[in-house]
Amino acid sequence: MIPPNGPDQAGAWAWAVSLRYRDFRLFWASTLCYSLGTGMEHVAVGWLVFDMTGSAFMVGVAAGARMAPLFFLGVLSGAIADWMERRLFLCFSALAGAVVSLVMALMLITGDPGAWAVIALVAASGCAFAFTLTARQAYTFDIVGPEHALNGLSLNQMSMQAGGIAGAIVSGALIDAVGPGWQYMTIAASYLGSAGVLLVIGRSTRTTQPQREPVLKNLAGYVHFLSQNRMLMVLMCLASITEVFGFSHMTLLPVFAKEVLGVGPVGLGYLTAVRQAGGLLGLLLLANLRDYRRKGLLMFVIAGTFGVGLMGFSVSSALVFFIVVLAAVNACAMSVDTLYKTLMQANVPNEQRGRAMGSWVLSIGVAPVGHIGVGGLAAVLGAPGALLLNGAVLAGVSLAAAIGLPKIRRLE
Repeated sequence: MIPPNGPDQAGAWAWAVSLRYRDFRLFWASTLCYSLGTGMEHVAVGWLVFDMTGSAFMVGVAAGARMAPLFFLGVLSGAIADWMERRLFLCFSALAGAVVSLVMALMLITGDPGAWAVIALVAASGCAFAFTLTARQAYTFDIVGPEHALNGLSLNQMSMQAGGIAGAIVSGALIDAVGPGWQYMTIAASYLGSAGVLLVIGRSTRTTQPQREPVLKNLAGYVHFLSQNRMLMVLMCLASITEVFGFSHMTLLPVFAKEVLGVGPVGLGYLTAVRQAGGLLGLLLLANLRDYRRKGLLMFVIAGTFGVGLMGFSVSSALVFFIVVLAAVNACAMSVDTLYKTLMQANVPNEQRGRAMGSWVLSIGVAPVGHIGVGGLAAVLGAPGALLLNGAVLAGVSLAAAIGLPKIRRLE
């Protein structure tokens, strides 16, 4: 229990400062429910497509299909997040994800769909995910305010990681026991639970939405908004580079599980859980920093370490070593991503934070390039070789940007 005087009064509770807000606690629970579904879905999609096709490239295509909507819908999602009540927007997005998961479940239970039919539904799920990502970051900022933004965004991402761990473990067991169709029924239930918790927040939320301009007018001003904020554009480019060369490593987990480590679907579930646990550890450390001032420099240090960690996958295929590197890499991944989101929102006016998070979603929407690219590289160089090359590029770009962009390095 948080001390009655508030977490600010107890240093031991510094990491939990945002949890003093009732609305944030409920929102955190909603995020946990949602992430149970996404954790199961990450395992299911990779294993299902690789089991159907035996192709690392097709696994990359499936991962790319889930992320492609982020690129195409990033601008629209940001505009809507600045126009519609964000709580309801998140609720509708969760319901849309539940519907897609139910369709996937029925298709898998009643028939034997082809890989492309599965990929098409994965893309539809990605559309709902794109809207959720944008609104979730902006709504967190709404609740906790700028003074606790880094802490709130870290705690919210920790909820995603915790749910992802449980979801990944459950997913591997469900695939092995009852098959992916019934697992998708469970995914739909978790999304419905997330929407239900959001409705509990109701009108009690401490934030009020100001009068919003029409969506079309908002969209028309988006290009002007980006052109006037060079800082945001640079952060978008850095986030895109990290997404393409860093986060794409997740695509190869099914390949490592089946061909390099030989651990099967249950093992893949545990590897995914380890990945999420590493991210959780990184976010816990980041949350303890609270309103740390030298965020720009920290961002570059973590991004560079992320790249070096990816290179470590090529050193050994021993399971214990792989697990340690996987956890460390994802601690860096979640931390640097949270720093991108924090700095993007901190460097725009309050009424444009939805657009800023739409820009972040647009940035990570280039992920299909990375997922398909790393799948292609793995087909030629093998999975360890592909990550060695990507890690070297990410580490090199991070070092060059830290030296060449002093204004970004000094961001607070």
